[in-house]
Amino acid sequence: MDIIFMGTPSYADEILKTLIAEEGINVVAVYTQPDKPVGRKKVLTPPPVKTTALENGIEVYQPNRLRDEQTVAELLKISCDFIVVAAYGQILPKEVLDHAPCINLHASILPAYRGASPIQQTLLNGDDKTGVTAMLMDVGLDTGDIIKISEIDVADDEMVATLFDRLTSVASELTVDVLKNFSQYTPIKQDENLATHCTKITKADGEVMFEDANELYNKYRAFTPWPGIYLQSGLKLKKIALVDKNSKNEAGKILEVKKESIVVGCNSGALEIFHVQPESKKEMNIIGYLNGKRIGVADTLS
Repeated sequence: MDIIFMGTPSYADEILKTLIAEEGINVVAVYTQPDKPVGRKKVLTPPPVKTTALENGIEVYQPNRLRDEQTVAELLKISCDFIVVAAYGQILPKEVLDHAPCINLHASILPAYRGASPIQQTLLNGDDKTGVTAMLMDVGLDTGDIIKISEIDVADDEMVATLFDRLTSVASELTVDVLKNFSQYTPIKQDENLATHCTKITKADGEVMFEDANELYNKYRAFTPWPGIYLQSGLKLKKIALVDKNSKNEAGKILEVKKESIVVGCNSGALEIFHVQPESKKEMNIIGYLNGKRIGVADTLS
């Protein structure tokens, strides 16, 4: 079967690699976002999907707007059996949706967490399970009929990087399954009463206060390495652990100083902090930071 693939980040790239390696599947074209400047030197860098496609001799298209008339006309000239979409970053116009069945791999159990950051939202909410939904796309945002869902458990200390990797593996396997057995599945409409949404993450989302230890820890799980979590002062909390969820403390008060860590109270619960990074400085052990600030037990970390 012939496939047009649409995707941009590493999540999509792993799915693309799986499709390329799968016997009986021929990726005839790849659509991805334009190259973007990366790093302090703003080096123009291609998306991972583009690199993989070019390495395998696949034609790559990088339109600024997929909805442009010329772009749509160009795409419609490419014959295919399916269009596979994974974290592409653009809305597909109706003409493209009508060109071939468009299958999207969304990293949540739809209709929960429609939108741009489902993996992070899973951790922010402290969910104990998540999954990947293969759906038949329509004109809405993650509103299409569900073809199949593959679920996995989420540990209460799992970080976004490991969850991302596991969901990527699930999505890759699910994509091949759905493509090869498409005729055997009956898509089911989503229950709109259960729909929830998540938005694109910004740097401002990483600012935290010592109010609820469990919520702060979940932000740490979801936002490490980017955007990271940091106090209003700019101090980044680079390595932390949840001590308890329910004790009542003065927010930010240092409750205990250990050999390589400290315990800090929150209005609800407490956290153990191992490493921090002061603004414009390198990451360091929290004990070294305390010594430099000449603060200790009963002082406030800010």
